[in-house]
Amino acid sequence: MSSVHQDHWDLAGARTTTALDVATTEEDPDLERFWGADPRSAKQLRRAKRRERRARRSPRHRFILRSLAVAAFLLMFQVGWSYVHALTAPGTDPWTTRSVEWFRDHGGGGIVNRVEHWWYTNHPPPVGGRPEHGLPKSAKPSADAVGKHSKGVDTPIPTAPPAPPHLAPPGNLQPFTTPLPGEGVWSPTGRTVKGLPGVYTTFMRPDPVHTSLVTGVAWMDTKLLRGVFVPGLHEPGGGPNPWGSQVPQDQRGGLIAAFNSGFKMDGARGGYYTDGEMVKPLRDGAASLVILQDGTVNVGMWGRDFAMDPNIKTVRQNLDLMVDGGQEVPGLDSDANDKWGATLGNKVFVWRSAVGVDAQGGLIFVGGNGLTPRASGDVLARAGAVRAMELDINSQWVSYYTYDQVYPYDPTAVQGHKLLPDMQRGEDRYLQSGERDFFAMFAR
Repeated sequence: MSSVHQDHWDLAGARTTTALDVATTEEDPDLERFWGADPRSAKQLRRAKRRERRARRSPRHRFILRSLAVAAFLLMFQVGWSYVHALTAPGTDPWTTRSVEWFRDHGGGGIVNRVEHWWYTNHPPPVGGRPEHGLPKSAKPSADAVGKHSKGVDTPIPTAPPAPPHLAPPGNLQPFTTPLPGEGVWSPTGRTVKGLPGVYTTFMRPDPVHTSLVTGVAWMDTKLLRGVFVPGLHEPGGGPNPWGSQVPQDQRGGLIAAFNSGFKMDGARGGYYTDGEMVKPLRDGAASLVILQDGTVNVGMWGRDFAMDPNIKTVRQNLDLMVDGGQEVPGLDSDANDKWGATLGNKVFVWRSAVGVDAQGGLIFVGGNGLTPRASGDVLARAGAVRAMELDINSQWVSYYTYDQVYPYDPTAVQGHKLLPDMQRGEDRYLQSGERDFFAMFAR
């Protein structure tokens, strides 16, 4: 096809060019590509546009984008490394617990607390009913533990040796509702100390409404037993740790019982002192479990019942007292998080634990599912506690064990027994290095 040409003149007499002056597509194939439909697919067009945008970017723009990409990669690598390290670090916590704790420690604590609060609030324990398997049975007392000052096997003598100093056994507890057989009745259990039981246990429903729940209660004779605080791999953090966060093999000959400690230090609202070292500053007014140099254990308010002196070996604080003067303190029914935990609130039914002392100095542990601070305080008061404090909460942290000797000829070969069968952690929890601190009770 021939080109079409026509002259045009402007007002000044100069010749101009119009679209008719342009050659047709037959004479110039490039015009067909310009005016015709683009044969490339939509995907190819998008790629071409991206290439054009990249080509138009300045060197500075490209540098910024690459720097951001490298930073994002390093951040994700650091996060991934931190999480993998948390999953593979030494300890006894399952991977699910480690994942939650890692998320909590890296800024997700508020989210975890809200999810837990929602779950427990919307899944309260049933009202009424009876324990599915009845009340647990305490194992009968077993062989003598080896005391710290024992000199080996005693030579038989014609007359019985004098009984060691010990406390009077505790009185039975008054149940909150029509009692089941054996409810609130103490039974001796675990290894003995020179023929005398160092631990008594009993079981009861924690309130008259949720009668299918069972709370375990243990009473420990502080004249026969001495307490030792064992730091965990992570909590409370810092300070001496001569036993490597477990009861070592050479100490198990005298092991009678062991139980969990308090909250992680960042939520305990208190401090920690041991073996002459103030690891975390102590708070006046805080609930405190105190161990003296001779192993005697006591519970009270720091600054009122105790003050620092050379006779104190360990102080582990956790929140405020929940029983004082033999009575539950005011406010246990409120949902304020300030005094008895900042994670779930006080009206939530959850696994909880607590420890107190009675008027003669006996040590009382309470633990179980479906407890509120009020219910824990009620059980402690009925068990005779004059002062008591909350320990840790949630099913992964509440643990209490008594121990039996496995082989007659080897007192260090021991087997743990849970206070309640539905306590989640295994019986060897404190026989291997773990993340959380705990208390162990030994024959004197």
